[in-house]
Amino acid sequence: INAEYMGNPADEIQKLAEKLEMGSTKMRSVSLGQGQGEEAMRMTEMGSLRGQWILLQNCHLLIDWMRELEKALEKRDAKPHQDFRLWLTTEPTPDFPLGILQRSLKVVNEPPNGLKMNMKNTYSKVTEENLESCPHPAFRSLVYVLTFFHAVVQERRKYGTIGWNVTYDFNETDFTVSMELLNLYLTKATQNNGPVPWSSLRYLVGEAMYGGRVTDSMDRRVVTTYLDEYMGDFIFDTFQPFHFYANSEVDYCLPEECTTNPGTVHRDVFANQVEALPMENSPEVFGLHANAEIGYLTNATKGMWADLLELQPRQASSDTGEGSREDVLDKIVQDVMAQIPQPFDRKLIFGREKAKNKDGLLQPTQVVLLQELERWNSLVERMMLTLKDLQKALAGVIGMSAELDELANSLFNGQLPSMWRTLAPLTRKNLGGWLLHFHRRLAQYRSWLDNGEPTVMWLSGLNIPESYLTALVQTTCRKYKWPLDKSTLFSRVTQYATASEISERPADGCYVQGLFLEGAKWSMAQQQLDGQDPKVLVYELPVVEIMPMEGAKIKLQSTFRTPVYVTQGRRSPAGVGLVFEADLATEMHPSHWVLEGVAVVLNTDD
Repeated sequence: INAEYMGNPADEIQKLAEKLEMGSTKMRSVSLGQGQGEEAMRMTEMGSLRGQWILLQNCHLLIDWMRELEKALEKRDAKPHQDFRLWLTTEPTPDFPLGILQRSLKVVNEPPNGLKMNMKNTYSKVTEENLESCPHPAFRSLVYVLTFFHAVVQERRKYGTIGWNVTYDFNETDFTVSMELLNLYLTKATQNNGPVPWSSLRYLVGEAMYGGRVTDSMDRRVVTTYLDEYMGDFIFDTFQPFHFYANSEVDYCLPEECTTNPGTVHRDVFANQVEALPMENSPEVFGLHANAEIGYLTNATKGMWADLLELQPRQASSDTGEGSREDVLDKIVQDVMAQIPQPFDRKLIFGREKAKNKDGLLQPTQVVLLQELERWNSLVERMMLTLKDLQKALAGVIGMSAELDELANSLFNGQLPSMWRTLAPLTRKNLGGWLLHFHRRLAQYRSWLDNGEPTVMWLSGLNIPESYLTALVQTTCRKYKWPLDKSTLFSRVTQYATASEISERPADGCYVQGLFLEGAKWSMAQQQLDGQDPKVLVYELPVVEIMPMEGAKIKLQSTFRTPVYVTQGRRSPAGVGLVFEADLATEMHPSHWVLEGVAVVLNTDD
């Protein structure tokens, strides 16, 4: 059983065993882990003789022992008891023994597609007895709210990084335990004749249960915002009825009976409410802009084309007029090699930069420049070396290694080779777009060396942009003798549409160009965030001023703390990709922009 989405399937197996009269002493289970291999093997052998059901959980944690189990099953001579069943639960892993997979029945329980089907699947496991177990009148309505919330956080994955930075496997266990927590706390509230502990419920569900799976701070902000919008006394307000989402065509809400007499609403009323929902839903139900659907379809198309590129034949026909694959590759290699500049002379540059300062010491931003040039030199040297080796391999002088074969395939398909990607700034561009970015980086480095620090910095051109922002904070703290650990960055969007309108650097901090807004647009007239136009997914921001300030002196009002990422891939599961948080003016509540997935990126995919 693939347990990626269904959480812990042991409960379902236990219910099936009891239904078939194989429960109690006829079913044994063990959770695999260090030192559990021998016990699991003994239990399996005993179960095959006595006709028991054996459940081995978390098999992905003991893959080496699973190979021993595979051998034992192959060598088994005696036919097992007719009632014997061996259940294995695991998360997806490429190392699972093939022999066991081939002789097994595979079960994968994935969440259904669509909000309605997801809610229907979840609420089908809620019985009237479950609802009667809690005496509090709000419990029945909150179980329905929890069902809607559970479906929303799962369906939001469909929209990629504008939905979640990291994909999370929210499953039935989260819903079941959260429902038990609602039962426990509402029962205590009834016994103590107290109010509904909304803050405790929101924390336990949003931070402990569902939030416990969330590793990204911005994603956790989305979870808590949903619960702030879904849980509170307002859901029972008779004067202003509560709606999850409503427009002229559809209304996602609680049954009408929940506001008049919530404690007596039967389970079937909620089930009928789910059944009445439309089969298809727009991204606006989740708080996203309607454009999110375009982004989803675009990403799906890109994925399909990437797969088609992998399937195309490696040998090109010579009668196409383009020559063989080797001829095409040779032309590409020569073209790229002609664009690679000579490495910078870091020793010479180091001496020049030191001479600019009276004390002979490098300023923090000068240290950043030298570090950037060191990484740049590593990249151009790697590019030249690998391309020369590929030329030799194409000519038959040396053998074609796996690395060179990957380089050749990437160049032929117009993709950025992985051996270059590791030394370059984070990017999701194809080879053509990346080379344009490569030359613009070179132009900025040369301008920095010849004319001093740029008047308007292009952050996307830096290998590690956050190091430059840290250097700005250090420089300002030295200037004003501020404590470094109590200083931070404040940003504001200026009225300068382009860098050419600015003639000099600010006294502290810097101007930044080339930032792109995703999930919203910037209104130049109102100088604040505004909703996207139809079919426009990304907008370029005007020049942004970034100022180091003492944290205690920053008083933010009517602003939205917007994460700034390097690429539209946003942040990886390891937390790589976030540069800083920008302060964007807005008149709307921050929760609106949180649910729309608003973010700023340094690099678009195009």
